[in-house]
Amino acid sequence: MKIPIYQVDAFTNKRFKGNPAAVCPLQSWLTDESMQQLAAENNLSETAFIVPEDNYYHIRWFTPNTEVDLCGHATLAAAHIYFNELDFLENIISFNSKSGMLTVEKGDDGWLTLNFPANTPAPVEHVPAGLFDGLGIDTAPVYFKAFDYMVVLGSEQQVANLNPDFKTLALVPARGVIVTAPGIETDFVSRCFYPQCGIDEDPVTGSAHTITVPYWAGILHKQSLTAKQLSNRGGFLRCKLLEDRVMISGQAITYLQGTCNL
Repeated sequence: MKIPIYQVDAFTNKRFKGNPAAVCPLQSWLTDESMQQLAAENNLSETAFIVPEDNYYHIRWFTPNTEVDLCGHATLAAAHIYFNELDFLENIISFNSKSGMLTVEKGDDGWLTLNFPANTPAPVEHVPAGLFDGLGIDTAPVYFKAFDYMVVLGSEQQVANLNPDFKTLALVPARGVIVTAPGIETDFVSRCFYPQCGIDEDPVTGSAHTITVPYWAGILHKQSLTAKQLSNRGGFLRCKLLEDRVMISGQAITYLQGTCNL
């Protein structure tokens, strides 16, 4: 069986920046085992598999070792492929997923906007074992919502200087850990760590911004925000909070097109 595959750098307009994702458009589902094996072989933070359903598409995301409920950059990458490589003619594409219906809109400027559910975080009373030790910090405000812990530091430099112990951080019972702070050139910055999912540090994490955007919108008293993820590859996002939804905008560029032999 031959499976089409694309690789896209998401949340950037430059190749080798942003977050790479694999996209596999399908006509029908492969077995879960086959999709997990393909994702492991791709060895990217996420591989998106998409199947047409009625007037929309169904999307699933796999890391190298597990399926996840929500992934922003791979959804952005999938929309980019349909808009630019597969002749999808509308300006809005809809994906059904484990996190409900998600849409991606193509703007006149070429930017793509994800419409995701907002996950407003709440402060936690009991900090899980491994969190502070894994990050190498003494203390900081900690929040949780949906699938990630979020730690708030005082400055962009503190976030940039983190040198996590990933074996210890993997003990935290969650999908992963977001660390965020006020930005210098953007409203806020972040880094995202997912050793529990086989990804020590994710380059740019769209789904994490469903948590960080509601938080910073409340702190900064503004609905429209700019964000930067401080990974080695880096990424830039334009975000907006609209009631219980978060609009996450980014760019993407195709790196690779090919065929998997299954």
